[in-house]
Amino acid sequence: MGGVERGGPGRAGRLVSGIAVALGAVLFLGGFAWAALVYKPYTVPTDSMAPTIAVGARVLAQRIDGDDVRRGDVVVFHDKVWGDMNMIKRVVGVGGDTVACCDRQGRMTVNGTPVEEPYLHGGGPASSGFSATVPKGDLFLLGDHRADSVDSRSHLGKDQGAIPRDAVSARVDAVLWPAGDLGVLSRPAAFDALPGGTSSPGPVRALAVAVVAGAALILGGAAYGPLARLLTRRRTADGTSDGTSGGTGKAVAPHG
Repeated sequence: MGGVERGGPGRAGRLVSGIAVALGAVLFLGGFAWAALVYKPYTVPTDSMAPTIAVGARVLAQRIDGDDVRRGDVVVFHDKVWGDMNMIKRVVGVGGDTVACCDRQGRMTVNGTPVEEPYLHGGGPASSGFSATVPKGDLFLLGDHRADSVDSRSHLGKDQGAIPRDAVSARVDAVLWPAGDLGVLSRPAAFDALPGGTSSPGPVRALAVAVVAGAALILGGAAYGPLARLLTRRRTADGTSDGTSGGTGKAVAPHG
């Protein structure tokens, strides 16, 4: 009579906790599974892309078709003329472009349009002098560290130094390591004004949000049980203390 039903809020809390853990697991594992399908990690073997990507850096590159490449993209490619290994360079010209260096301000030009390249290593001109017309279906590639990069300028004698689009296997979207360089690569604004514009970033931000949110839900849901038990013990201890503070409850007769 007058009893209080126990376990109602506890059951609801456990239900919510279980749902949070399950949803978190879907987001966390699903994020990693999605990333494994869309992206592939690479280690950069040289400093030819410094300061954008340092030597030894670990990057995340989206698997793409060569037809999806735009000017300004940093791509992973394999071409036997360049060496029997994957390489990473920046695309500065596509089929039909005339890429040259330099104008009076030391800037590279594409089809006569000067290109501002804030990502370059050092403060000198964009390159030593060169000019190349990119064959249709090909790409012209340069490293951001122009003074220490073996790139299309070194292969001008064959196909104007260009590589076929189908040599590209991925586009770099983010730097994972070192931690100080962690982040998503931006698309150079200078190439936006040229025909075709720049590419759109891949889903790397959405994947990061899914993984982080999933981890938070799993940890939060798993913590519910221990926290609920701790709070219950504290409330019980406080109630016991209040109930015994009145001593024996016997009346004491006044003196005198």
